[in-house]
Amino acid sequence: MNGLNNILYVMVLLRIISSLIELSAAGLMYYFKSIETAIRINALLGLVGPLILILVSFLGLVGICNQLNLKNLILIGTGVILIILGTRQF
Repeated sequence: MNGLNNILYVMVLLRIISSLIELSAAGLMYYFKSIETAIRINALLGLVGPLILILVSFLGLVGICNQLNLKNLILIGTGVILIILGTRQF
């Protein structure tokens, strides 16, 4: 059970870091007061968000992998990949 708590703490920490990055970006957008700069900052956030999603999802899957069968793990992994692909901008 202690290993699961450690995974949960890392997942929470990653989400807190992600939210701090988002808040900092909002502050920078306000500080620079430029639409062009805001778009650049937003583009960088577009890289951070999916990375955090993948890391947190991976950690969650590692935490519950002994409770799920292989078929369900593959379905969950496929769902995460489809979310990433579906939110990409072409």
